[in-house]
Amino acid sequence: MSEDATKTGALVHAAWTPEGEMKPPTQPISEDAVISAISTVFDPEIPVDIFQLGLIYAIEIADDGKVKVEMTLTTPSCPSAQELPNQVEEAVRGIEGVSDVLVEVVWDPPWDHSRMSEDARLALNMF
Repeated sequence: MSEDATKTGALVHAAWTPEGEMKPPTQPISEDAVISAISTVFDPEIPVDIFQLGLIYAIEIADDGKVKVEMTLTTPSCPSAQELPNQVEEAVRGIEGVSDVLVEVVWDPPWDHSRMSEDARLALNMF
């Protein structure tokens, strides 16, 4: 199908190959969709989502639907160190068109309060 047909919303059907059914192409994954998914993950000790806390350092989206997220934690001894990256992976994996997710925890640069959004600072009374 031509790129023009995809843009105009023309009906696209799956095709069969010797390897099995090939799914029709999906819309490209947007960074906004990934951010929205990540924003559903909250640090259990802080009533603010981890994106607003500034824990997400990078989001890379490949053309084949693979998404890589670089994130950090508030401290290396964070009690949620095991569960938060898994929750991010699960949230991003739920986006239509995502074929694989890699969440990498990084420590450089170290997280500090300046990475928080203004909304997060207001919610936590940290001006």
